[in-house]
Amino acid sequence: MTHPVRLFLDRAPSPIGEILIVTDETGLLRAVDFHDFEPRLRRLLGLHYGALPLEDGAAPAETKAAFARYFAGDISALTDLPWDTGGTPFQRAVWRALAAIPPGETVTYSELARRVERPAAIRAVGAANGANPLSLVAPCHRVIGMSGALTGYAGGVERKRWLLAHEGVVQAKPMPLAT
Repeated sequence: MTHPVRLFLDRAPSPIGEILIVTDETGLLRAVDFHDFEPRLRRLLGLHYGALPLEDGAAPAETKAAFARYFAGDISALTDLPWDTGGTPFQRAVWRALAAIPPGETVTYSELARRVERPAAIRAVGAANGANPLSLVAPCHRVIGMSGALTGYAGGVERKRWLLAHEGVVQAKPMPLAT
């Protein structure tokens, strides 16, 4: 990870709430979250970059355009967006594995743990997933429970459901209880 000199916060509309886009002085994406989770975003930035202030500033046009295309239906628009972020080596490995999940697909926490070559670290993978500063770009919404349940999502389960439907993921209906 390269350490930024400055961090800039921009905002963009989305059908599921305003998104916060944090970039550095080179225009590299550093964090993304929803407006109602701004305190979480700021806490994660503090953990990753120390006391570096978050200044108001425009994200690069191509970055904002990628988010607009994603929400307009181009579900691959965020796939190649360049990013870098802080975190432990393990967290960064999990976030890279998240970014490798293709749009429209889901994986379980145990599968994600296997992908980072730590198959017994399912809880640690879940914790890293929950501390992901790159919502949508390192798509933690694509991780589901073993039963197919839409387990926790930092942006809220309703947003997770919306994002998965937007990407064409068909959620299995729960099996009826045996009588």
